[in-house]
Amino acid sequence: MKKILISLLTMMLVASCGSLRKGSTRMNESPYADGVKNEGIEVREDQMPAAEKTEEKTKEPEIVVREEKVRSVDVTETTENIHRYYVIIGSFRYLDNARNYKNRLIEEGFVPAILENENGLFRVSVAAYNNEEPARRNIASIRRNYPKYSDVWLLIRKQ
Repeated sequence: MKKILISLLTMMLVASCGSLRKGSTRMNESPYADGVKNEGIEVREDQMPAAEKTEEKTKEPEIVVREEKVRSVDVTETTENIHRYYVIIGSFRYLDNARNYKNRLIEEGFVPAILENENGLFRVSVAAYNNEEPARRNIASIRRNYPKYSDVWLLIRKQ
């Protein structure tokens, strides 16, 4: 009688196990495996592996990039101080507003400059570079260290 009962329980366990019914217990069929589409599978955050949660939360938003013709409002431009990439932290229609914002940024430790684009908008830049990568790294750093400036973006000066 015990043997029959044990056999029945074993068969019920095997029949109820989905992965055994499919005939596979390979790791690459996990909904978390790389390269496997999860269409139709909804995974709640509390069911995600910790590493996946961390990666999702640390993923930085894309950097907005605009290309514009600009000129410096603050200083006379020379070949030494013209840059190709600018980290833009604010945009204003009126120069007085841009100047007020610039003064607040100085109090926070930034070294801002005001640029004017061809449409008459004033861009407040907190850094200028001749190469794109350091500009992108600076944007990421500002977003991490100053969440209130998460909308900082990259301006590429038209030649």
